[in-house]
Amino acid sequence: MILSETSTDTSLPSNSHHHDERSAHPHHHDEESMRRLVNRLSRIEGHVRGIKTMVQENRPCPEVLVQVAAVRGALDRVARIILDEHLTECIARAAKEGNIDTEIEELKAALDRFLP
Repeated sequence: MILSETSTDTSLPSNSHHHDERSAHPHHHDEESMRRLVNRLSRIEGHVRGIKTMVQENRPCPEVLVQVAAVRGALDRVARIILDEHLTECIARAAKEGNIDTEIEELKAALDRFLP
């Protein structure tokens, strides 16, 4: 399966360039870290397109499920990286600035939506 490094598919809404106005602080993350995350997400996006092709080609269900599991694992790893960076950067910054309670509440709300 070929994995793409860039994407032109706009079928899903993307908020990657929009700052959430409800956020307690601006999110300024390390440029290198952001580049690595975007690259991971681009590979995942390409992998999802590959799964779509597998379905269209009527490939065996077990093969498709293995690829879906790989994408789920990759997305979980991205989520873990984002959470780790949020804890080390954003939560730490909020603690120094004295608005830790707001930041914790936002994190809890996000985790409520994220976790099953």
